[in-house]
Amino acid sequence: MSGSTEITTDPVPAAALTSWLAARAPQVSVGDGPVEVRRISGGHSNLTFRIVDGAGNPWALRRPPLGGVLATAHDMGREWRFIAALDPTPVPVPQAVAFCSDQDVIGADFYVMGFVDGVVPGDPEAGTAMPVESRHAAGLACADVLAELHRVDPEQVGLGDLRRSGSYLERQLRRWHRQVHASAVEDLSVIDAVHEKLVARMPDDPELRIAHGDYRPGNLSFRPDGAIGAIFDWELATLGDPLADLGWLIASWERPGDTDVAITSGPTVLDGWPEADEVVARYAERSGRGERIASDLDYFLAFARWRSACVGAGVHTRYAAGYMGTEGIEEGALAEARLKSVHDQAAAALNALGG
Repeated sequence: MSGSTEITTDPVPAAALTSWLAARAPQVSVGDGPVEVRRISGGHSNLTFRIVDGAGNPWALRRPPLGGVLATAHDMGREWRFIAALDPTPVPVPQAVAFCSDQDVIGADFYVMGFVDGVVPGDPEAGTAMPVESRHAAGLACADVLAELHRVDPEQVGLGDLRRSGSYLERQLRRWHRQVHASAVEDLSVIDAVHEKLVARMPDDPELRIAHGDYRPGNLSFRPDGAIGAIFDWELATLGDPLADLGWLIASWERPGDTDVAITSGPTVLDGWPEADEVVARYAERSGRGERIASDLDYFLAFARWRSACVGAGVHTRYAAGYMGTEGIEEGALAEARLKSVHDQAAAALNALGG
């Protein structure tokens, strides 16, 4: 988790956290004084903090945003469950340390996990820290690790109770449509038109697997050789269609000369990264889902763009309300930029579905 940090005290009171760690997390050496708490810059939703204990060991803490939370998108207990379930598997996740549901400690649910060092390329600038010669391997690792995640049987890791009856896609379309209508975005005409087409063209549900929900290079920690050290940001995880993760990854895979705007900024526009088609082929090879990819990937690319617009509407709403904790940055300008992205992604999704 490399990146700049800013000292903060309000979202995570150090003294209260230290007392809780001393009682609930014996692997953290709190020492004689309060632990050091620094917010890790970046991220538009749940907040991540770097904790340094009395022995100088780094840890990480996740808590919800400071306000403006919609529905269950920031359920820390659910996010914790996925990390704890995957910790003993080959899927690279941070060490699961401890979860706290007592909101009297810091004012919200939170969990503590191991700190995984490496480059987290949330944007092209951050991606320049990755050696050019390792970027092609890093791109293929994105496909390999995603296939590894989708090999995990939810029942075998204790997540089977999250399985729900009915269609995963139907629930997703209903949930995000409801949430976007609870946002501060006024013109939802294109989002509604895309929703109608996605509902009408839903493919059949396959066997459900663990779907990360925001799988992309910016939520991965890369080692110097391009290997992936950990997957972060599990707040949107569920049991769902594996191709939803693949569609999201490819919709974020910006390359020079692309005509479509990527759903989010990332490092793949830089030299050395493989083309999206090679990543898709690698995932198909490792997952055995080539036939489904050939028939359904275009749908899931449109679904990814539409869902990105819905997610962006929630972020726009929190920026507009001043809940994102971006001190020294004009919240209104950020809200307007996010609003433009919402409309751009909705339009791209509609175009992908034939207008």
